[in-house]
Amino acid sequence: MIRIRDLMLTYPGAPAPAVRGVSLEVAAGAFYTLLGPSGCGKTTTLRCVAGLERPDSGEIAIGGETVFSGKNRIFVPPHDRNIGMVFQSYAIWPHMSVYDNVVFPLRYRKPKPSRAQARERAMAALAQVRLDKLANRPAPNLSGGQQQRLALARALVAEPRVLLLDEPLSNLDAKLREDMRLELREMVRRLRVTTLFVTHEQIEALTMSDVVAVMRDGAVVQEGSPADIYAKPNESFVADFIGKTNLLSGQVMSPAAGADGGVGSVATPVGLMRCRLDGALRVGDAVTLAVRPEHIALSLGAAASTGPNAAAGEVATVIYLGNLIECTVAVGGTLLRVQLHPSAPVAPGARVQLALPIEHCLAMRQ
Repeated sequence: MIRIRDLMLTYPGAPAPAVRGVSLEVAAGAFYTLLGPSGCGKTTTLRCVAGLERPDSGEIAIGGETVFSGKNRIFVPPHDRNIGMVFQSYAIWPHMSVYDNVVFPLRYRKPKPSRAQARERAMAALAQVRLDKLANRPAPNLSGGQQQRLALARALVAEPRVLLLDEPLSNLDAKLREDMRLELREMVRRLRVTTLFVTHEQIEALTMSDVVAVMRDGAVVQEGSPADIYAKPNESFVADFIGKTNLLSGQVMSPAAGADGGVGSVATPVGLMRCRLDGALRVGDAVTLAVRPEHIALSLGAAASTGPNAAAGEVATVIYLGNLIECTVAVGGTLLRVQLHPSAPVAPGARVQLALPIEHCLAMRQ
């Protein structure tokens, strides 16, 4: 439904491209997320799809129609792309009522619906977001969550081919943002509208998406399902950006046996670790070993463990977070972050044994 090929855009006077060779495909009905830190090019990519930015080169197609081609000099203006967009600021018109905000796009649609048809469609869109009973209310009198839903209704009323969402939850407080994540995802799924979503919040990407593309420095560095992005990062940047992780510099001591990868050994500051390795890695290669805090097992006591990937340490800090305890354990000069059940009897200064499960240790080329 959305196809992007070799997209390039450099802003005048900028030292580097804002978008650098981005290629991706969003399937019909899919919820596709562009995830990355500020300045990585995700919003610029979205604005190129919307027609709000004109790329230097590449190609963009929506629903089989080419809306931009640098080679063929095609540029379809935003109002002819049949898209719906929700901006980070919502862009609600404060001088209009809730109803007038939603019906506005229909007044400029070609062919223009009759007044009765426009009202029917606007009220149906408001009903989808549970704002139909507030149709006559001045738009500024809505709460933050209601304004977010109003912006969504306005984007959907014209039945767009695709829905573009530019960090629409960032202005909400934490609890409301959590509620709106679920509500927005279920609404999009129910309407079966193809969605391209931009966010820098990892939890939003993991909980809402069918496919996640992680971006850095204007390029996509990894694309996959939320589970694959989290469990199988292809480089340390992705592992560190998605959730929390422990990263250890190391050197391959014994490679994986198969060409497709397997288990090998890596020398790290906390000892020799058995871990998952890419089949292309060889003895002596520098790698980064990643292991998530929730996967490390901790047991109290100074008795040495005889299992694989064991390390003795001392608890340095303990932070109570309600649903879990997060602590750091000093192993020699290295601090490892560990997450435990909130009832775990652990305290700073305690001697502990750590076990890093082989199946959850992943070594990536540096």
